[in-house]
Amino acid sequence: MGMEAIASPLFLFVAMGAIFYFLLFRPEQTKRKKHQNMLENLSKGDEVVTNGGLHGKILGLSNDKNTILIVVGELNSQEVKVQISRSAVAFLKKGGELIEGE
Repeated sequence: MGMEAIASPLFLFVAMGAIFYFLLFRPEQTKRKKHQNMLENLSKGDEVVTNGGLHGKILGLSNDKNTILIVVGELNSQEVKVQISRSAVAFLKKGGELIEGE
């Protein structure tokens, strides 16, 4: 068995590993970083959509920055407010369009 017989499968294995990295893992890391950055930069007045599909406007953030108070609508002329975890925010809404991360 020569060196070529070992090098060929090894080269294919390395090439497939590189393909998986650039097509699967790297884009997912980039997406995760953008989403985390978006979560860290949320502020009062931002419109958001939660993982559960709840649309609302941020009224305030807790001191520990783990929970957010949002207003989701009105009922009998009173605002309906919901407290959610920051991690539950899926999208930021700008001009009616959903933005995953910036």
